[in-house]
Amino acid sequence: MQTLLIILIVLAAGATLFVLVKGVIGMAQGRDVTGQRSQDLMRKRVMFQALAIILVVLLLMLAGTSGN
Repeated sequence: MQTLLIILIVLAAGATLFVLVKGVIGMAQGRDVTGQRSQDLMRKRVMFQALAIILVVLLLMLAGTSGN
């Protein structure tokens, strides 16, 4: 179970990084006049970050209970 959580954490962190880089590149290009795409990417980034944090908390809780 811990291995699965670690893999999911790495995937969530990778997705966060991907969306972050995509947003920075899009902002640097300046094509998004309305800012709608930037807002969508920011929402996705926050969602992936929240998922990664929840998975880390679950991993820590699992590690804490298995140590007893």
